[in-house]
Amino acid sequence: MSIHVIGIIGLVIVFIIGTARPINLGALALVMTFIVGTIFAGESVMEMYRGFPVDLFVLLAGVTYLFAIASNNGTVERIIGAAARLVRERRRLIPWIVFVAASLPAMAGAIGSAGVAILAPLSLRLAERYEIDRRMIGLMVIYGAGAGNFSPLNVLSIIVTQAVARSGLQMSSLALFLSNFAYNVAVAAVIYVFFGGLRLAKKSRHSETAGAAELVKQVPLGLRADHVCTLLALLAVAVGALGFGLNIGLLAFAAAVMLQLIFPASGIGADKKIAWGVVLLVCGIITYVAALQRYGTVQAVGDGIAGLNTPLLAALLICAVGAVTSAFASSAGILAAVIPLAVPFMVRGEIGTTELVVALAISTTVVDSTPFSTVGALVVANADDNERPLVYRGLLLWGMAMIVTAPLLTWLIFIVLAN
Repeated sequence: MSIHVIGIIGLVIVFIIGTARPINLGALALVMTFIVGTIFAGESVMEMYRGFPVDLFVLLAGVTYLFAIASNNGTVERIIGAAARLVRERRRLIPWIVFVAASLPAMAGAIGSAGVAILAPLSLRLAERYEIDRRMIGLMVIYGAGAGNFSPLNVLSIIVTQAVARSGLQMSSLALFLSNFAYNVAVAAVIYVFFGGLRLAKKSRHSETAGAAELVKQVPLGLRADHVCTLLALLAVAVGALGFGLNIGLLAFAAAVMLQLIFPASGIGADKKIAWGVVLLVCGIITYVAALQRYGTVQAVGDGIAGLNTPLLAALLICAVGAVTSAFASSAGILAAVIPLAVPFMVRGEIGTTELVVALAISTTVVDSTPFSTVGALVVANADDNERPLVYRGLLLWGMAMIVTAPLLTWLIFIVLAN
């Protein structure tokens, strides 16, 4: 039995056991990495460690640590109070305000996780105050960031266009950006309807305004020195990450440590509020998927698809491979890996270059709503403890739905209908 088959069977076993028993999937995945790596792949422990996502670990721990301090000292409460004063009777528009706010950093060139890391904690708490489904808000943050993914300034757009250019082909970057933006807006509209957005819109203006006014009254707005310093720290993290491309996880840790040094009371119990369960879950799964990538499993599947003589079917399968693997790994890395697999079809002219790249790009990124992706994990990690299981299940089911539907829909819309 080949290492590729063994690796896939191992992943299936992890999910079966994790579903049937209350064991953290990440812990199971780490054990499976050790078993498959040691017995079947002959890897050393150091080779297995190469797949552990240190950057994601730091990001999740740093951001939740910083916002735990901001929550402890009441800064988050005051930010939400200020937002409540601005929103007032426009409660039904909050999900769309969040969507637009999340899209702007990505369009300006920031990686999606940077904008989500900053907006998710605040958006979730705003949703709680206005009794809006936290799953909806979390997904609106994710797909807002996704809408800006392929702006000409964004790193994902650069990765895609350079991969195509290296093959001597040409494509329309504008078509990629607009198609991706439209698709994410359409997905956001479905999310809005599915998770109760229309019920928000149907509330009477009188009751909505009265409710908003009552919420505003409940929030203290006076600022102490620790609040001002925390706001400045959050602003510094946002500017450093979005404006200068600095590592947001390390920035968050630095800000959190400084605040705790200056205001020790703010940090009491903050480390216990880091979402360690989510960190273990995501990092464990990604470590195992990285092992599969080292074994060449993804490449082997892609090569088999590329050998098919039916271009349309091959295009659908490549989109599906991109969606499935990206749900558990870096979208940027998967895009860089799967686009070369589609080059033979694009070179032969059997399928349009722009059309296939658009379908691949969207299929590979709209699945980022799974709790195993960076942005999905950020949303789950920043949900309140009592709501985290619901948010996790909601994002998991939605992400699985995207894995199934995105390859088929993008294939139909951008490839079949375009040819």
